[in-house]
Amino acid sequence: MIINIYSRCIMLVTVTLLSFLPVLAAALPRSPTFITIPLNQRSSLRRENGIADLPAFRRVMARALSKVERNLDTYTKNTGRYVANSSHLPVQRRDQDSIPLIDYENAYWYGSIAVGTPSTLFTVDFDTGSSDLFLPGPDCPTCSGLTLYHPNSSSTSEQINGLNVSLHYGDGSLVIGDVYNDTVSVGGYTATNQAIVVATSYSSMFAYPYRVSDGLMGMAFGSIAESTSSPLFQTLVAQGAVQEPVFAFKLAQNGSELRIGGTNNALYTGNFTYTNVTKAAMWQINVGGVSVNGVDIASNVTAVVDTGTTLIIGDVASVGKLYAGIGGLEIDDAFVFPCNTSPNITIQIENKTIAIAPETMNRGYYSTDINGLDLCLGGIAGSNSTDIWVLGDVLMRNVYTVFDVENQRVGFADLA
Repeated sequence: MIINIYSRCIMLVTVTLLSFLPVLAAALPRSPTFITIPLNQRSSLRRENGIADLPAFRRVMARALSKVERNLDTYTKNTGRYVANSSHLPVQRRDQDSIPLIDYENAYWYGSIAVGTPSTLFTVDFDTGSSDLFLPGPDCPTCSGLTLYHPNSSSTSEQINGLNVSLHYGDGSLVIGDVYNDTVSVGGYTATNQAIVVATSYSSMFAYPYRVSDGLMGMAFGSIAESTSSPLFQTLVAQGAVQEPVFAFKLAQNGSELRIGGTNNALYTGNFTYTNVTKAAMWQINVGGVSVNGVDIASNVTAVVDTGTTLIIGDVASVGKLYAGIGGLEIDDAFVFPCNTSPNITIQIENKTIAIAPETMNRGYYSTDINGLDLCLGGIAGSNSTDIWVLGDVLMRNVYTVFDVENQRVGFADLA
């Protein structure tokens, strides 16, 4: 009898300890784990024969400038404040964990997210120059060829009654849709009650085959969200889903990725140089200077860091000086330079000098002048539409870039 009682006590203690093991394990600190979202290149602003794709170049530029203008207007509408140090001119509008990323036209970096319960996989552009998440809906007649999001098929979906938005872009593209809340996962992290614009209409430039991704995930700040809701990454931060309130990009010909909730130490060397966001709308920063062959052509300019734009876009006067310094010129609405030159162009941000590699600057053959000199389209474009510079892939392909939501800053490090 004593032995049986003793045995039962041992068994009781053992069962009790085993029942607490999951609790003890959950209480222990966990090592960060990440799922890489790869970004792979699909096509380029130059054709297969090496000739610059000028129509695509113009679409990218029009879209970027219109996006800046729309974001400034939305910021004012949502906050009641104007963006400081901006004297932008009106842009003509038309009526109408780490993630591998695919690059379409060097302008749209896209990878996968999961939406709904049960979840469905969608490909989306990851765009630091906007803030809304939109997907094609079942009532979208122009969304054939894309994966459609069916709110009624998700047990966690809920429509925000009466909220309908329109997203206009300067290349003529347009998205119209209703707003729903649902569960969304990206890079291994899950947000609940995330606002999604469910499109009832895609214009042709957002439809397949012009765009091969299903939708777009904006990664800027909520002050420019047309849905007036929190962007997905900010929702993850607010709900405590990510280990760090940062995300980071490597954009390159091969091996590109988006890391959610941290940085990938294998992709960069040295320390980050951080610069503060000057306005929490787009990722707006101050650029200390732009130079060509050691000569400054612009200083103390306002810029936005934008994964949704392939180009660097600046004011036309400064950009004209830059091309004059490398034997280039403006033809129609494009700047070109001798194909056989390797221009030394640098951008100064805080105490970091970022060199623009010749292969990112050269967007392909444009024409041959009367002297037989081959001219190539430049990756830095000029515009009179805004005094805000846009720093797109032509800059970001040369550095590893981290976006810090909590501290509202952008960091740059050398590529490994």
